[in-house]
Amino acid sequence: MTPGIVPAQDALRRGAATLRHAGIDNPAREARLLLAHATGRDPNTLWSATETVPDGALDRYDALLLRRAAHEPMAYIRGSQGFWTLDFLVGRETLIPRPDSEALIEAALTLPPPALVLDLGTGTGCLLLSVLHERPAAFGVGIDLHAAAAALARRNAERLGLADRAAFLCGDWAAAVRGPFDLILANPPYIEAAAIPTLMPDVACHEPASALDGGADGLVAYRAIVASLPDLLAPSGAAILELGIGQGPAVAALARQVGLVAHFRADLAGIDRAIVLVRD
Repeated sequence: MTPGIVPAQDALRRGAATLRHAGIDNPAREARLLLAHATGRDPNTLWSATETVPDGALDRYDALLLRRAAHEPMAYIRGSQGFWTLDFLVGRETLIPRPDSEALIEAALTLPPPALVLDLGTGTGCLLLSVLHERPAAFGVGIDLHAAAAALARRNAERLGLADRAAFLCGDWAAAVRGPFDLILANPPYIEAAAIPTLMPDVACHEPASALDGGADGLVAYRAIVASLPDLLAPSGAAILELGIGQGPAVAALARQVGLVAHFRADLAGIDRAIVLVRD
């Protein structure tokens, strides 16, 4: 082998071994994704037995392997994450979009098309922008407590050609806006505070605690959001909130206290993941 020339298959095997030793699931696939990212090529193409790693890419690949071996999420390393039918920029200031949250989009598409949509705790903007993508007559407002998150959501709207139908603000849940909204979306922090250290290290050590920590019982954010819904919802409007496992009855009880009726939608694993709230 010529000095400085590394066969891609050798790099992939070495990378997979590094990730396997670090306890990463599916290390061969992740090594291939990282090598593709380091070389700027399509991750869906395969490396032939005769290909070598281009000059300069091996150092980039090794640096990426170290980050992933430290359980930094792949989405942060690559800078984006697919959600619904779109691709979203991600950053350390936001929760990474997850397939479970697509249950909220599925639930939204069963409702009459909204004219005005509100997304509380918008993060990357994935919920709001996915709905706007599917409902071309709608306009949306995304709110996040953190300016960096609101700025990232705005960048995603621009990349997806939706900037003229979305506005992003900083605020503490709904304190910055007034209704009525036809559709309200939220994926609030719902992990019990004491359980956060027990989460997989990719989440506990890297994703923002403010997007995870739901307080002692996991319901702090729900109490604030649900209490605001009667003043925010249009007469025939609906709110769709993401749920943690087993939280449906508690959130439904909060909704009943303010005159709202709850329906549930399960995710692909059969878990009640979205709660749909409408006026009684």
